[in-house]
Amino acid sequence: IIDRALIESVQPPSNSQPPVNGKTTKQHSSGELFEISHIRTIYHMFIAILLIFSLSTLAVDYIDQGRLVLEFDLLLYAFGKLGTVTWAWTIMFVYTLCVPYCTLVFWGSLYHKFPYKLGLSLGTGLLMSAIQMCVLGVFPIYVVVHHQLPPASRFIVILEQVSIRFLMKAYSFMRETTPVIMKNTPKEGTVLFPTFSSYLYFLFCPTLIYRESYPRNSHIRWRYVGTLGCLFYGYFILVRLCIPIFKPDTKQPFSKRTMVLAVFHSVLPGIMLLLLCFFAFLHCWLNLFGELLRFADRMFYKDWWNSTSFANYYRTWNVVVHDWLYYYGYRDILWLSKRKFRTAAMLSVFIVSAVVHEYALAMGFGFFYPVMFILFAVFGVIFNFTMNDKRKSPMFNVIIWMCLFLGQGVQVCLYCQEWYAQIHCPRKGLLVPRSWSCSYE
Repeated sequence: IIDRALIESVQPPSNSQPPVNGKTTKQHSSGELFEISHIRTIYHMFIAILLIFSLSTLAVDYIDQGRLVLEFDLLLYAFGKLGTVTWAWTIMFVYTLCVPYCTLVFWGSLYHKFPYKLGLSLGTGLLMSAIQMCVLGVFPIYVVVHHQLPPASRFIVILEQVSIRFLMKAYSFMRETTPVIMKNTPKEGTVLFPTFSSYLYFLFCPTLIYRESYPRNSHIRWRYVGTLGCLFYGYFILVRLCIPIFKPDTKQPFSKRTMVLAVFHSVLPGIMLLLLCFFAFLHCWLNLFGELLRFADRMFYKDWWNSTSFANYYRTWNVVVHDWLYYYGYRDILWLSKRKFRTAAMLSVFIVSAVVHEYALAMGFGFFYPVMFILFAVFGVIFNFTMNDKRKSPMFNVIIWMCLFLGQGVQVCLYCQEWYAQIHCPRKGLLVPRSWSCSYE
C-alpha cells in the first residue's frame, strides 16, 4: 500500500540541471503519506503513546508529591538563552541574505568587462570564502562556547549554520548562478542577474538547490501546519526512558556488563527518538515551510522504511540533503576526476557527511565523543558496500531495522553516559571519554 501511494524512485535528470528535491516531472507531497489510512493508524498509535507518557508522569507525581504536577524544567533548560540565539541567527541570516547576492552582482557586472577574468574570479572567491569562514564558521562557534548555550539552543545555532539555511544554500546559489552569468554575454551593457526576491524565497523554502522559480500551490492547506507536540514527545522520552537509567544515583563504575545492559535499555528510546526526529523535521518542519510558502515540491523523503539495502536507505531517508550531496559533492568529484574514481567520490561524500554530523553533535552537546562519526564513516560505509541494491529479500529489511535499533541504542547510551560524566567526573585525558573511568563518587 505504501509503495503504491508513494512516489517513484529518483531517476537521473536528462539535462544538466539537477531537479529540486529529487524530482523532474510529477509533483508529490510528503503530506500525502498521512492520507493513507494504515499510516494514519500508526500516527494515532504514537499520539496514544504520548498521552500514556503524560498520564504516567502525572500519576508518578501524584503518588510521590500528593498533587498533580506537569513540569517542563528540562525543556525550559534546553531552550534557554533564546535571546542570544535570536540575535546570533539574525546576524548569520542577514549576512547570508546580503553578502552572497551582492558579491554575485559585483562579480557579474565586472566579469565580461575585466581583462583578467580568472584573477577576478579567484580574488572574489577567496575574499568571500574568508568572510564566510568568519561569519558562518567562527562566529557561531564563538556564540555557542562563549555564551555557554544549553543543548537545544546550541543545536539551533549550529544546524542553521551548517545545513538548513546558510552554508549549503549560499553555496548552491553561487554554484547555480555563476555558470549562467559566465556563459551568457551581456546585451547592451546589462547582465541578467537572479532576482533578489527569488533568492530571499530560496532561503526559506524547504530545498537546498537554488532555482529562479519553483512550482507553487494555489493556497495554503492549514491542516498541514503545526507540530509543537514533537517537543513534548521528545521531553517525555528523555524524562521517562533515558534519565532514570543514566542519572548517576548509584556509584556503579563503568564495566562491560553495565554497558551491554545500558545499550539494550536504550534501544527503545533510541528508535523512538529517530522516528521522532524524522517526523518532526523531515515531515512536519519542512511541510510547515512548504505550506506557508506554497512550495509545491514536497519530496523531502521516500519510503526508507521499506529499504532492503543501506544504499537505498541513505538515498531515501533525507532526499533534500541527499540531492545536495549528490549534485555538489559526488557528481563534482566525478567530473574533476573524469569519472575515474567513483568509489573515492562516494567515500568522500560519506566522510564529509560524517564529519558534519559529528561536528553538530559535538558542538550541541559540548563535548567530543565520535560515536556518530564511527557509526557513519566506518560501519555506514561497510554496510553501504555489503548491503547494496542487489539485496532484494525482505530479510535484508529486517537486518536494516536491527542495525537501526542497535545503532540508536548505542548512540543514546554512550552520549547519555558521557553527558553525566562530563558533569560529575574529572578529566583523565584530553581525548579519553570521562564515562570510561567514572564511578560518580
